Amino acid sequence: MGLCGRVRAYIVLGTITGMALAACGGGNGSAASGASPDGFAVACQNPNGWKVIEPGEPGVSIFAPVEAMQAWRQCAGTAATSADLAYGGGTGGVGVEAAPAVYLVLWGSQWSSDPSGEAGILQSFLDGVGGSGWQNTVTQYCEGVASGTIFCNGTGTAAGNRTGELLGVWLDEASAAPTHPRQGQLANEAIRAAQHFGNTTGASNASAQYVIATAHGNSASGFGRQYCAWHSSTSSALVGGNLAYTNLPYITDAGASCGAGFNGLGPDAGITIVEGHELAETMTDPFPSTGWLDSAGAEIGDKCAWISSGQGAAADIALSTGTFAVQSLWSNAFNGGAGGCVLSY
Repeated sequence: MGLCGRVRAYIVLGTITGMALAACGGGNGSAASGASPDGFAVACQNPNGWKVIEPGEPGVSIFAPVEAMQAWRQCAGTAATSADLAYGGGTGGVGVEAAPAVYLVLWGSQWSSDPSGEAGILQSFLDGVGGSGWQNTVTQYCEGVASGTIFCNGTGTAAGNRTGELLGVWLDEASAAPTHPRQGQLANEAIRAAQHFGNTTGASNASAQYVIATAHGNSASGFGRQYCAWHSSTSSALVGGNLAYTNLPYITDAGASCGAGFNGLGPDAGITIVEGHELAETMTDPFPSTGWLDSAGAEIGDKCAWISSGQGAAADIALSTGTFAVQSLWSNAFNGGAGGCVLSY
């Protein structure tokens, strides 16, 4: 399928807006019509970022499948990574995770089946990634500075990169998770997880993130078509206010669309590429979208998603717990402040 066919396909799936059709000769205009100053802002829009995926629910920050990103990059060209991240002001004073605390939740008795060994891979990756050069990229972003800040330059409080940030794993297998969990059910599981780990105050959840991993054949609607994963936040008096969480489906169920074999990195590459993407984005935009984003709403991982060659191409990194595939992350500081996608900082 050519570029225009892919764009039309993803319009139907809701991951690229209908305005993208203009780039393929549809709609009322074209990319060459001068409809926007850069020629791409209207005709080509990043399929990642803040989207409403379930009617009646708030938006979430999605990580789009490989095909959607490839179609967008062909359409947008250099406009895909042209703007630095800027601080959005945070929520209740929280705009980054200053002392990251990661909790992995294996939701449902369905985890008795784990054909790709995803539980172990996720635990090993999350147990080793804190303190790495890869995660260190997040430390250039901060909170406690003015909205619109691009370079913290030592001011404010930086996002953290601490070793041992995986503070707990919960196999919640007392009952089956919903066959295809809805957004509200995922949020409620994150609240239950916070209670399970004893995090019932705003302070204990200010830098916490709950990775709600669903089992083989058990993912929420839209997985593999609209998104590979997404992160969001919810709020409850039971946990002292806001908390950040990720919907992490069983990644290998989506095959190549969510990273299996991506860039020759092996059949399990997508597991840690996708979770690493969500991990870093939650650290720098825990309560979307009030942390660090570019002018189009893209986060630290969105701008560097599914790069297969050149600067910022996905690659393996060595951690104390093993070797894992990751994507690059956006660094405002790279290339003398011009910005770019990097695998370490």
